[in-house]
Amino acid sequence: MITYKKATTTYELIQILELQKENLPLIISSEEKEAEGFLTVQHDFDILNQMNDACPHIIAKDGEKLIGYTLCMHPKFEGEIELLKPMFKEIKNTIKPFKTYMVMGQVCINKAYRRQGVFRNLYAKMQELTKPEFDSIVTEVDINNQRSLQAHYAIGFKALSQYKANDKTWELIYLE
Repeated sequence: MITYKKATTTYELIQILELQKENLPLIISSEEKEAEGFLTVQHDFDILNQMNDACPHIIAKDGEKLIGYTLCMHPKFEGEIELLKPMFKEIKNTIKPFKTYMVMGQVCINKAYRRQGVFRNLYAKMQELTKPEFDSIVTEVDINNQRSLQAHYAIGFKALSQYKANDKTWELIYLE
């Protein structure tokens, strides 16, 4: 049975990093990137742990095995990951100042568990656990990652803007 919860242990954070490594662009084929999507940022344990302390990541587990995650990135981390600095700038230019938001820093599902509702359920749990502190979830997706964009739009994300940074075009999207 798959369960959804906040990440609470060091071992769960290590499992997040292991799943992340399996899905980085250097590891997967071009065909798999197109069909299944891909990750952009590789986190280290220290930043992942700090992010989790500020707002716990949401994980999916099958028994003790971590099979998926959504990373919660509190806006106070806007200067911590170089690759994400342009996203935070774009958020500030796009989001109304009275809006409170949580940044979804990355989502990943174990290959054996894809297309089983894990993606949708991770986001549902994230919404449940981040309210009422935050009224929306914001993230960005590389426009070349059509699988990820389609999955996000299918569960209700809406476009905020499109911008260029780090030699890529990004779609900034949100879920209320």
